[in-house]
Amino acid sequence: MRKLGTAVGCVLILLWCLLPVAWIISLSFKSQAAITNGSPGFFPADGAGAGWQNYKDVLDNPQFRRAIVNSIGISLIATLLSVIIATLAAYAIARLEFKGKKFVLTMALAIAMFPVVSLVGPLFDMWRTIGLYDTWPGLIIPYMSFTLPLAIWTLSAFFREIPWELEQAAQVDGATSWQAFRKVIVPLAAPGVFTAAILTFFFAWNDFVFGISLTSTESARPIPAALSFFVGADPFNRPASLLAAGAVVSTIPIIIIVLIFQRKIVAGLTSGAVKG
Repeated sequence: MRKLGTAVGCVLILLWCLLPVAWIISLSFKSQAAITNGSPGFFPADGAGAGWQNYKDVLDNPQFRRAIVNSIGISLIATLLSVIIATLAAYAIARLEFKGKKFVLTMALAIAMFPVVSLVGPLFDMWRTIGLYDTWPGLIIPYMSFTLPLAIWTLSAFFREIPWELEQAAQVDGATSWQAFRKVIVPLAAPGVFTAAILTFFFAWNDFVFGISLTSTESARPIPAALSFFVGADPFNRPASLLAAGAVVSTIPIIIIVLIFQRKIVAGLTSGAVKG
């Protein structure tokens, strides 16, 4: 009975989590007329299916193609800079003793919990003044500000678990402090580095608030913000099928990354959960 209850619970959880995914995939294969008429079910009825035409129309849209380039570039740059800075900062916090270390960690956690919406107004005015509005740096900087604290917390937990003797042994063998850090400590903390990088990439890729508020043209607008500008001939009848196809396309990179780095993500998130 216990095994049966566990199996039933897992199936219910999977159905609950996968139902929205199945629904949006179904919408992406329906025609706009079928959605307007309220075609029931997950699978398009006869004459209600659009096949791959919605995906072709989305990928042929220059606005969406430009949004893909913006999201990839902004997310990768923000991830790279955040991981480099967070790795150095987390190592210093884990290995060095200095005044204010707890204050730094507390402030980092407070920044991570700060509501994003409350910063949009000040950032909008500031970016317009200094010329960062509607640019890649204007999005990269806010993304780094919110992802660095979480990355520092994740990496500092990994660095604290690495024995100090390994670094000392490398220095005894003739390695400098930088060589010991780069060739011994960082490889051992690879799961934490991957986790910090993936979480940072997810935040930058999925962000909508900053993307819609700090951009005004296609030059820097990411995918989530670009999808909100998809309008059809009738402004009161949004092209739901095209929006669904665009949402599926924008989700594919995230799914691929999760499937490839699943074990490293779990290892990074559970670091420090079990003593020893």
